[in-house]
Amino acid sequence: MKNTIKVERAKKDWTQADLAEKIGISRQAMNSIETGKFVPSTLLALRMAHVFGTPVEEIFKLEDTDFE
Repeated sequence: MKNTIKVERAKKDWTQADLAEKIGISRQAMNSIETGKFVPSTLLALRMAHVFGTPVEEIFKLEDTDFE
């Protein structure tokens, strides 16, 4: 699964630490999600969408390999 977290953060001029604080996780966890090493729970994905003011589908997108 790919994501546009870095782009969305840049639009708001937020650091990973800023976003992590807003959704209640550590900066290290935020880094793992942003770099694709960890897939967030539904709750975390929805929290991110909420703080960005965008639908979750605009932040997280499935790739073809996610269906194999």
